[in-house]
Amino acid sequence: MPRTEEVKQRLRDEQRAKILEAAKRVFARKGLTATMDDIAAEAVVSHGLAYHYWASKEAIVSELVTQALRSPAADLHPPLHTPGTPGERLKSLVRGFVESRRHPEFYLLLDQVLRSPDAPEELRTLVRQRSKQMQEGLRHLIVEGQATGEVAAGDPDQLVRAIFACGDGLLRWAHHDPDDFQEHFPDADIFLRILAPERTSIKEEME
Repeated sequence: MPRTEEVKQRLRDEQRAKILEAAKRVFARKGLTATMDDIAAEAVVSHGLAYHYWASKEAIVSELVTQALRSPAADLHPPLHTPGTPGERLKSLVRGFVESRRHPEFYLLLDQVLRSPDAPEELRTLVRQRSKQMQEGLRHLIVEGQATGEVAAGDPDQLVRAIFACGDGLLRWAHHDPDDFQEHFPDADIFLRILAPERTSIKEEME
C-alpha cells in the first residue's frame, strides 16, 4: 500500500528530529569540533542522509541554539510576573534554573557557543543576551526579596554571580563525569540556601 504524503512528511520530520537529537548529544560530548560524520554515526544514518536533512553542521548548531533559547526553562515571564511574593517568585526562578540543568545538553551547547572561536558571532550574541536577561531577572527578584526580608542581605550582583557560578559548575561536572552527575544531582534547595536570610536563633532572641 503506497504511503500517503502525510505519512511521508511525518517520517521526514521524525528523521530530521532524530538527527537533531543525535547532534545535541554529540556536541555535548565533543563540542563544536564534532563533524557531520560524528552526528550521522550517533544517529545511525548515512553521511548522505544526514546532509539530505541538514545542509551543514552550522545549520544544526543554529537550530539547537534556537530551540534552547525558546525552551520553557529560558522563559523568564512566569517567575517574574506570576502572583506571589518576591521570595516565592525567586524560588520558582532558581528551581527552574537548577532543574533545567539536570538534562544539560542544551546548556553545554550554549556554553560551547560562547567559548568557541568558530561559533557564529550572531549566535554568540543571542546567547549573551539571554544570559544577561536571566541575570537581570534574578537580580531584580533578589533586590525585591531583600526589601521584604525574604532574601539574604548583601551585594545583589555578587549573589547573582554566585548562583551562576554554581550553574556553570554543574555543566562542567556533567561534561566530565555524567554518571556521577546524574546520581548526585543537587536539590535546588541547596542553591536557595545561598539566598536565604540569616535567622536569629531562639537563644539569641531570648537574650
